[in-house]
Amino acid sequence: MAISVFDLFKIGIGPSSSHTVGPMRAAVLFVGALRERQLLERVTRLEVNLYGSLSATGIGHGTDRAVIMGLMGEWPDRIDPKQIAPRIAELLASGTLPLDGRLPVPFDWQRDMRLLDENLPYHPNAMTLVAFGESGELHRDTYYSVGGGFVVDAEQAAAGQLDQDHTRLPYDFSSAEELLQLCKRHGLRVSELMLANEKAWRSEVDIRAGLLRLWDAMRECVDNGLSQEGILPGGLNVRRRAARLHRSLQELGKPNVIGSTMSAMEWVNLFALAVNEENAAGGRMVTAPTNGAAGIIPAVLHYYMKFNPEASDGDVVDYLLGAAAVGILCKKNASISGAEVGCQGEVGSACAMAAAGLAEVLGATPEQLENAAEIGLEHNLGLTCDPVGGLVQVPCIERNAIAAVKAINAAQMALRGDGEHFISLDQVIRTMRDTGADMHDKYKETSRGGLAVSAIEC
Repeated sequence: MAISVFDLFKIGIGPSSSHTVGPMRAAVLFVGALRERQLLERVTRLEVNLYGSLSATGIGHGTDRAVIMGLMGEWPDRIDPKQIAPRIAELLASGTLPLDGRLPVPFDWQRDMRLLDENLPYHPNAMTLVAFGESGELHRDTYYSVGGGFVVDAEQAAAGQLDQDHTRLPYDFSSAEELLQLCKRHGLRVSELMLANEKAWRSEVDIRAGLLRLWDAMRECVDNGLSQEGILPGGLNVRRRAARLHRSLQELGKPNVIGSTMSAMEWVNLFALAVNEENAAGGRMVTAPTNGAAGIIPAVLHYYMKFNPEASDGDVVDYLLGAAAVGILCKKNASISGAEVGCQGEVGSACAMAAAGLAEVLGATPEQLENAAEIGLEHNLGLTCDPVGGLVQVPCIERNAIAAVKAINAAQMALRGDGEHFISLDQVIRTMRDTGADMHDKYKETSRGGLAVSAIEC
């Protein structure tokens, strides 16, 4: 299985990669399957069945609306987030869904949008879409949203496949140990090895341009987050803080802020809060590697670019490539899905990735980069996913800020060493996988345990 940096980093919309981006992509794929079978014009009714975590927290994560937009033919990286609410309102008023954006199909929300309190095999984020014609069922397919916007169908899931990409890479690796051996044998830095692998899909010019487009989207997300105030949607009455914090930092009047560790960390907090508030509001952002953990990697990159006067676009490329190497390992050997292994798979993986990316641009050896990632992930082990009200707000927004600072500290600690350490990154990733398997389901993005319940009890 080959995973590209552009699989881990994707432009999409909030509030969740597994509950919003993935289901929207699945619905578009379902429409594509109907088109290939020449069944689109015969559809007279559609049925959406959400299972497991998609059912338990789907409303708060916008899963229902995301599926509808996908059935309308919209992709998460192209849709205008501001158009979702009015188009849903129009559907509810008319009872008609424009399938593929052009074919009117009756849709009764109460009847056809089904949230089922049961799990399907293979993964807790499951959905089944069914199309009916005049004479009965035309086509159905089951999809699993396995984290980070990745989607597999029932056949792929049964075969144990995360995707169908079997591209041959010049430096394929499935463990940190293999990655380090390849770097040593060929005299490559981690970012150089990743760049060589990416060339199996596209040219170096396209790789660099694509990564810089992601950086532009990350910066735009921060800018949007800094310009908005008020209350986040969803009913928890969580107030946006990023804009107010930004004004406070600007009013400090400290032109030499680079020399202040405390001030620098406040900027890191600001960047993470801005991203995750924008994500919680359903805005445009970049999965990194998920939506729930989308603020960590951009916050650390913003930190580096702001406080390093010599930073360049080349550093952005190397940072994202270095981070992606660790993300690939987490995805291959454990999970980046909160519904599967808890928030350790989302925030923990993102923290490790950000630590690795920062270490890379600060000149780390491959061994030091691996150490930075290990520190970042190790100290997020056991982290539960227990969002209050099923919304990606509490504790998710602050959790990103804390993990971003933790990633910076992990990189600093690793750079002070020689790369040798007691526990390897491979061991920590396996521990994350095993801990997730042992974790009770109520702590894995169901909002049935932990803080989600404590907030109600209080």
